[in-house]
Amino acid sequence: MLTLDTLKTIQENAELLYDENQIDTALTKVAHQINTQLNNKNPLVICVINGGIITAGNLLPKLNFPLTFDSVHVSRYAHNTHGDTLKWIAKPKSSLTDRTILIVDDILDEGITLHKIATFCRNQGAKEIFSAILVDKQLNKPKPITADFVALTSPNRFLFGYGMDYQGYLRNAPGIFACQNI
Repeated sequence: MLTLDTLKTIQENAELLYDENQIDTALTKVAHQINTQLNNKNPLVICVINGGIITAGNLLPKLNFPLTFDSVHVSRYAHNTHGDTLKWIAKPKSSLTDRTILIVDDILDEGITLHKIATFCRNQGAKEIFSAILVDKQLNKPKPITADFVALTSPNRFLFGYGMDYQGYLRNAPGIFACQNI
């Protein structure tokens, strides 16, 4: 278990990639793109819990059309710094049949989680599936899915803050930070 001193040291030594103002500006730009593309589609917005909570909470008030909201809770990291098997904790309660879906998440890392959620939505009868991601991590390999709406990009480093965690902690950090030496 991490100590508070260790967590403070991790946060103090991390590099701030994006501050709150930069994040808000990027989310406003993404909201404009979503407003243009999904305005007349009556979408069901699905937040990916836990990481997508802060992104969804800041993005939804910027969307200027009627929508419904639900969530999905899946995890590959389970408070670790490396992904593992996808675990389905909770599926959306809303019917996805013939709906336009907008999946909102914090980060598109390897793309495995988003790809599996999009496949689930398709298998449940979704008419169209879009995704909005706070951060698209730049990897030197192909991903099984690309996001439709991307607020920010980052280098291939371990990130925390604004919904992204470090072993279950630091989701509430006021910006997006890259850890040192991970």
